[in-house]
Amino acid sequence: MSEHARVVVPEELAGLRADRALAISGEMSRSASRRLLEDGVVTADGIAVERSTALVGGAVLEYPLVDETTTLLAEDIAFEVAFESESIIVIDKPAGLVVHPGAGHTSGTLVNGLIQRFPDLGALGEENRWGLVHRLDRDTSGLLLVATTPEMHSFLQQELKERRIRRTYVALVAGRLEAATGTIDAPIGRDPSRPTRMAVVQDGRPARTHYRRLAEWSDVTLVEIRLETGRTHQIRVHFSSIGLGLVGDPVYGTSRAAIATPRIWLHAIKLRFPIGDGTHQEVSSPLPGDLRAVLR
Repeated sequence: MSEHARVVVPEELAGLRADRALAISGEMSRSASRRLLEDGVVTADGIAVERSTALVGGAVLEYPLVDETTTLLAEDIAFEVAFESESIIVIDKPAGLVVHPGAGHTSGTLVNGLIQRFPDLGALGEENRWGLVHRLDRDTSGLLLVATTPEMHSFLQQELKERRIRRTYVALVAGRLEAATGTIDAPIGRDPSRPTRMAVVQDGRPARTHYRRLAEWSDVTLVEIRLETGRTHQIRVHFSSIGLGLVGDPVYGTSRAAIATPRIWLHAIKLRFPIGDGTHQEVSSPLPGDLRAVLR
């Protein structure tokens, strides 16, 4: 078990976002505090907090100790490259692979494999997320966008913020949709009763998920999903909130669908993104064999 640190938020930092307050009071870099918060391992008075949470003076922050002097090792990690240009790479991530280092894992991640295959990404470092523009959960497979220069990373992150990058997924959900198409528009934040999870909460961050039914059976539905926002666990939380948890999801799913699946049935199947010259690139990923087998 990793060692934990405890610090008290000084009164002069009251009202600051958690990522800034933790960086200052914990005497760490902003990128390190951001990573801890994104991993969901920071608590304030025992309640998990997000990066944007405004902290109160006197709050006790607890978090795993991080060694910022640790150099990431380049490792031979299996993954496919779906697209590559001078400044952009699209990775086809296999299920079961953690994307980036975090509390408790500094090896065996996609980033370790990226800096082995693309050594220049090591120079971007944690501050530029080793080029990662967005994230995928460990057990979600599919397409992930990576920039190879700080300039392209900044450009693509802004495009993502402005919702000009289109991310499309396919998922198998337990139950049947009432409408062939629709939008789930519900804010997402930490679950107040289970702070290691996310939930639809009134004071959460805005989140919108668009969906289209592709096929349905007696107890499950295959849906195509387009994210308008990118909150933590957004697809899983949104579909769970309407009673249609993803098949194979051990956290937000449901046991209603009697279907054997080796993992969560969710795949990032398509990415459409600007490449900086006024044009767009679209990349697709074939459905992995384990998910095809479930459909069969």
